[in-house]
Amino acid sequence: MSSGYGQGGGYGSWDREDQTRQFAREEYEPPAPQRPVGPTVDAGRLWAAGVATAIVAALVAVVGTLVVRAFLRIAFNGPASSGVLGDERTILLCTLSAVAALAATGLAHLLLLSTPRPMTYLSWITGLVTVVVALLPLLGNAPLGERVANAVIHLIIGLVITSLVAGAGRAARRPR
Repeated sequence: MSSGYGQGGGYGSWDREDQTRQFAREEYEPPAPQRPVGPTVDAGRLWAAGVATAIVAALVAVVGTLVVRAFLRIAFNGPASSGVLGDERTILLCTLSAVAALAATGLAHLLLLSTPRPMTYLSWITGLVTVVVALLPLLGNAPLGERVANAVIHLIIGLVITSLVAGAGRAARRPR
């Protein structure tokens, strides 16, 4: 005879002989690990491409300076007496171009991990930043040829960074 909460009732049964409660024991099986939904990012591949893009962007800055100073004979990034590579402003332009490429790579990584259609957002963001950076020299008071050359070089550097980082982002994205 059982006492308590009735016959069975899901609480087990009371056995008066050994004064123990008997419960049904089920085999415990841990839940299967859940895989995150969505693609993964090959970060090593993305950042290797980002470093390569930084090198290319810096070289585009050097080539742009050479073309403007040597072929167009415009005193860009320093006076004419500075030679074909200009002065420290050329080094600054190369450094900032490389930093911009690495920043775009970081943005691409963040967007790949967090947004739908990440390369579309990356292209819009880097494209708009490129337009701003290309227009800023035109607002200065340097000679017109120097301002236009500066704007064109900034535009080309921005387009190079945008296209290379977006391509690297597409290549680094792995479906699950």
